[in-house]
Amino acid sequence: MAKTVLLVDDDPEIVQSMRVVLESRGYRVLTAEDGNAGLALAEKHQPDLVVVDMMMPRKSGFIVLEKLKARKEGAPRVIMITANEGSRHRAYAELLGVDDYIRKPFGLDQLLDSVQRLCPLEPPSTTEKPTKSKKSRGESS
Repeated sequence: MAKTVLLVDDDPEIVQSMRVVLESRGYRVLTAEDGNAGLALAEKHQPDLVVVDMMMPRKSGFIVLEKLKARKEGAPRVIMITANEGSRHRAYAELLGVDDYIRKPFGLDQLLDSVQRLCPLEPPSTTEKPTKSKKSRGESS
């Protein structure tokens, strides 16, 4: 079963870029354009990982992070992305329990590395049974 990643960001171009790369790797991707919609989707779909922008309308990424991490069970891993350079913001995100913090602009390979580390896909299961090695002629038992 595919892992679900929820992208919460108000920039449609960034969301689309992240969505394309994650879906190409086999992740199921949900998107929300603000913190309220992101929390509603997280409640409904229980994603394995949430990628959330720090600065958004309605609810900031900090509030989303705080509410997600406050769950007693089933709290998803969270990556916060931001264009903010301040170290105080990173420290606050870490205090709230963020699993990774990525500054914009970032390469999609950096995001993908973080997603794969925090939310690895299971290797495909093989239905093939291992073959028994046959003894070659001339071998004694």
